[in-house]
Parts: sequence; structure tokens; C-alpha cells
Amino acid sequence: MEQLNEKQLKTVETQLKELFPQSQQVYGYIFQINRVKSDPIQVFVDRWPEFNVILCKPLREKVTTCTSLCYEEMVMAVASERKVPGNKVAVCHMMTLQDPSRLPPVESEIESTISSLDESHTDLVNKTWKFGNAEHSVRMIRNMIRHYPSCCVLDAESQQPIAWVLIYPSCAMGMLYTLQEHRGQGLAKALVSSMSRRLYAQGYPVYCFIEEENTLSYSLFTNLGFTEDPQYRAAWFDFNSL
Repeated sequence: MEQLNEKQLKTVETQLKELFPQSQQVYGYIFQINRVKSDPIQVFVDRWPEFNVILCKPLREKVTTCTSLCYEEMVMAVASERKVPGNKVAVCHMMTLQDPSRLPPVESEIESTISSLDESHTDLVNKTWKFGNAEHSVRMIRNMIRHYPSCCVLDAESQQPIAWVLIYPSCAMGMLYTLQEHRGQGLAKALVSSMSRRLYAQGYPVYCFIEEENTLSYSLFTNLGFTEDPQYRAAWFDFNSL
């Protein structure tokens, strides 16, 4: 495998746009790498310039990888052959927004309370995230808040977040959450709308992954104009090491 340099990464970003939806997440990683200096991610290809395989590898001990569901058997077979313990974490719809004009306006009362997260909110996000409450997740969330766009609704009295959405290193929106006592007020819809407009205006790909069983979030994003390729699913696999 050959590790790509800065010039090659800029070339790859253009090439990957022609391979959506399969290349969407890798494209998101490359998009961020070319613009933001955060936690290092190494990018490898099987050969250059005509590559068939591209790999984004965060420099962490624990590895979670995403691939098209059609490659599940191959991924697990390679892990088994190398005696690497792993399991399938989630299977997701990939939802993209092509036309932000369908997004509803954010109510002025909510809009006035929208802000960005800061690093002091790391523990709050971590303890409410489905895959949080681990040392590596704290580091990841802190890095996301520090380097990438985020959006939250602040409580009028405490000025603490009561709902939020973040951006993963792959540019995908995620960790959307509203505290239990503040649900039913349209905060999630307002956050997704506000964040989507902001990302679109800055040239980001606007998309997210939604687990197949999460019908509530699927309906939310569909109603906001997000669409999917019905033939495509993304699957996450968790491995201890590579």
C-alpha cells in the first residue's frame, strides 16, 4: 500500500466525487483532511494513480471501520484469517441532502438560542452517545468539537446545551440528541436544518448515517429532504487492532 501525500489527497478528493454513494464517507474524510489539521489520519491506496482500494486509517489503537454491506463476508473473513476479533456494530441508511431549499425555516425563538459546542461539553455528549462512555470516545468527541462544525440549542437560564448535533471526521452529521425533558419541541429538526444550511454554504457534503432500526430519525431526515440510494447500505465493524 502507498501512503498519499498532500498533493495526491487533493487529486483523490476530485476523483471520489464521481463514485458516490460508495465513496461518500471516504470522500468526507479526504475533504476534512484537505482543510482541517486535527487528529492525524493516514490514507493509503493499493497503487497510484489508478487505485482500486483506498484506506483511511486513524492513528488509534482501537479500529472501527465502515464498508458497504456487500463486502461484509470479505471483511470478516480477512479478520478471522488474521485472528483479529471483531463484530458488526451497525447497518445504516446513508442519507444525503442535495437541495437545501426544501429545509424549513428555523423558528426565531429557537434560532436565537442556537450556538456551537465547546470542549467543556465533551462529557455531556459522551455520556448520552450510544457508543460513548469510553476513553477513546472522549478523545474522539473532544477532537470533533475542537476542529469541526457543531450546533446546539442552549437553555435560556443555564446556558447549557439541551440538544446538539456534531460532525464526524468523515463530514457526516451525527450524535444528534435532545435531552429527554426537552423533546417534542422541534429542536432536532431545527438543529439539522441550521447545520445543513451552514455546511452546504461552506461546501461540505451534507449527509448522515441512520441505523436501520432508527425509524424516528429516518422519518425526520426524510421529511427534511434527505434521500438515499435504496440499493446501498453502510455497515460498521469493530476490531481491536489491525
